[in-house]
Amino acid sequence: MYAENVKWGLLLDLFSFLGSNALSPRLDNGLALTPPMGWNSYNHYSCSPNESIIHSNAQALVDFGLDTLGYHYVTIDCGWTLPNRTANGTLTWSPERFPNGYPAMGEFIHSLGLGFGVYSDGGVQMCMTGDPVQTGSLGYEQIDAATFTSWGADLLKYDNCFSDAALDYPDVSYTPSTSPQPHYISMSAAVTAQPRPMIFQICDWGVDFPSLWAPDLGNTWRITNDITGVWSTIPRILNQAVPQTSFAGPGHWLDLDMLQVGNDIFTVEEEKTHFTTWAILKSPLTIGGALKDSYTIMSEASLAILSNEDVISYNQDSLGVAASLKRKWTEEGYEVWAGPLSGERMVIALINWMDVERNLTLDFPVVGIQKAGTLKDVWGNVTQEDVVTSYESTIGAHGVMLLEVGNLTAEGIYDVSDATISEDGTTATFSQIYGLTTSSNYTAQFSFPTNTTDTTVVVNSISYKLACNSTMLTIPLSLSASSQNILSVNPPPKTLQITAPGSNLYPSTLFTTLTGNATETSCLTDLCQPVGSKISFLGGPTSNTASAIITVPSAGNGTAGTGHKYVEVYFCNNDIALATSWTTGTNTRNLTIGVNGVVTRIEVPLAGRSSELFSPGKGWMDTGIFGVLLDGWKEGENEVVVGNVGGEMDVQSWAADFVGLGVVW
Repeated sequence: MYAENVKWGLLLDLFSFLGSNALSPRLDNGLALTPPMGWNSYNHYSCSPNESIIHSNAQALVDFGLDTLGYHYVTIDCGWTLPNRTANGTLTWSPERFPNGYPAMGEFIHSLGLGFGVYSDGGVQMCMTGDPVQTGSLGYEQIDAATFTSWGADLLKYDNCFSDAALDYPDVSYTPSTSPQPHYISMSAAVTAQPRPMIFQICDWGVDFPSLWAPDLGNTWRITNDITGVWSTIPRILNQAVPQTSFAGPGHWLDLDMLQVGNDIFTVEEEKTHFTTWAILKSPLTIGGALKDSYTIMSEASLAILSNEDVISYNQDSLGVAASLKRKWTEEGYEVWAGPLSGERMVIALINWMDVERNLTLDFPVVGIQKAGTLKDVWGNVTQEDVVTSYESTIGAHGVMLLEVGNLTAEGIYDVSDATISEDGTTATFSQIYGLTTSSNYTAQFSFPTNTTDTTVVVNSISYKLACNSTMLTIPLSLSASSQNILSVNPPPKTLQITAPGSNLYPSTLFTTLTGNATETSCLTDLCQPVGSKISFLGGPTSNTASAIITVPSAGNGTAGTGHKYVEVYFCNNDIALATSWTTGTNTRNLTIGVNGVVTRIEVPLAGRSSELFSPGKGWMDTGIFGVLLDGWKEGENEVVVGNVGGEMDVQSWAADFVGLGVVW
C-alpha cells in the first residue's frame, strides 16, 4: 500500500529546513477550504478599472465556461474610490468610473452566480499614486467592513501602502518601523464580526514573514513582492516560496500573486510553467489577464491553459498540501517540485529554466518513489503504466513536465516484475537501479520466494550463500551516482530493496582556513542548525573563501572515495528581493564548492522562516539544505573550498552563509 511505502516529511525531501518555527494558530471562518479562484482587474488594467471593464470580464468568466471550473470571485482592485470619505465617514465609489454604483456592481456579479471581491488598504491611502489619491481604511476598519458587507462583498483584498505612521506614511515601506500585523488584526476582527462571510486576503508583499502570523488572521497571504511582466519574476517568486510551502493548508494559502496568463507577456510554454507551479503550490488562481473587453479578447491558447481541468484539480485537491522543492540543478538549469494528492497520488513538476527545448529525465527517487503504477504526463498528453525509476520527456524552453502518478512504490524497492528474466528462468536482470551517490556502501536486501536448502546466490558474478530455510539475503553493494546501474541476480528474487549509505556531517567549524573577510559566526540558541555557527562574508569583491581537508575513508575497491558524491549543503540565505524585485532581485545566493580544484556552483533559494525585520537573526540564521552532486573526490585527503568563484562578476557577489556539508560516502 502507498501509505506503507511512501512517507511524507522532511526526511523524504532532498531540500528541507532545520530549526523551523511551529505553525501559528489558524483562522477558522470555514472559508477557502481550497485555494480561491477568480479574476482581478489589476494585472491588466492597473489602477484604472471601470464599470464596463468589470461587466465585460465578469460576463466572460461565464461565457468562456471558466466559472464552471471554479473561477468564482471577481475582484475590483485599486482605483475604484475617491480621495475623501462621505460625510458619515464611509468609503464611496468614483461616479465617473462606476456610474451605477458599487451595490449595483455587486448585484450584477451575483446575478452571474459569481462572488464579488472588493479592495482596500491598511494605510491612510490605497496603493496608487497620482490623481486621484484614494483614502485607505486605517482607523476606519469597522466602518469599512460594514460598508463592504452592505454592498454584498464576498472577498476583501487588503493591501499595505501608506501604512507606517512612524515614517510619515511612505507609499511603500519594505522596512517598516513596526510590523504591519496590527493593521491586519484590526481588519480581520472587523470582517469576522460581520454577518456576511467574507474571504480575507492579506497583501503585505511578504514583509515581516507573514506566514508566521497571517494564518491566524486571513485565508490567504502574499509571500512576495508583486509579479511583474518579465520571465525572471517566476523563478524569483518560486525561490521565495521554497521555505514556506509547509504553512499552506485548508482555509490558509500562500498567495504567489495574480496570474499573468493571457496578458501576452509570456510564451505558451512559459504560461504553462507559471500556471502549473502556482497551481501545485496551492496559490489562489486569480486570472490577471483581460478575458474580454472592447479592445481585447484572451487567446485560445491562454484560455486552454487556464481551463486545464487536471491542473485545476491539483490546486483544488482536498488533501490541501502544497508541493515543495525536491531538487535543483543549477548549472544544468532545471529543478523538481512535488507534493501529495488525495487518493494516494502525487503531482510532480520538472521545470526547464533554459532558453532552449531539451530532453530531460526525471529520476523518481528524487521525489521519494521508485515506481509509478500509473502516470499521466499532463502537458505532454501521454499516459503510461508501470514506469520504473525514471521518465523522460521533451520540454520546451522555460517549459514544464507535469506528472500525476499513482499506485506508488517507495524509493529503493524493486519487484521481480520490473526485471528482465533470462530465457531459462534462472537470472533476473534489474537494469534501472538508481544511485544517489557513488559508493560501495549501499546495502542490498533480496527476498526469495522459498529456500529449503543452502542456496548459492550470484549477484553481479559474486557468489553468496543463502542459509537453509532463510529467504532473505543482505549484501554490500557498489553503485554509481545518478546512473541506471545494472544488477544481475541468480536465482531471481521476489523483491529487492536497496538502502543508500548515511550522511557524514562536516560542520563549518572544521573549515578553519579563511581568506579575506570570511568570518566564523556563533549563532543564537537553536539557530544555524545543526551546527550552531556559520561562516559569513563568503565571496564578495575579494572572493573570500573557507576551506578544510576532508578525509575520505578507503573502501578497498576504490569506489567509496572517488567520483561524484551526493552532498547536503547546509546554508543560510535571507537576501529577500523586495525593493530589488523590479530589477535584479532573484531571492537567491550563489555558493561554489571546490573539491580538489573541481568547482561546482549552486544557486540556493531563501531559507529564512522568520521575520527579516524583527526576529532574532532576522532569518539569516535559519538553515536550509540543498542537495547536489560534487565531483573530484578521491580516497584520502581532499581539499574542499567554499566560496563564490566568479561571483564578483555577478549581481550575486556575496555567497550564501555556510553552515556545513553532509557527505554521503
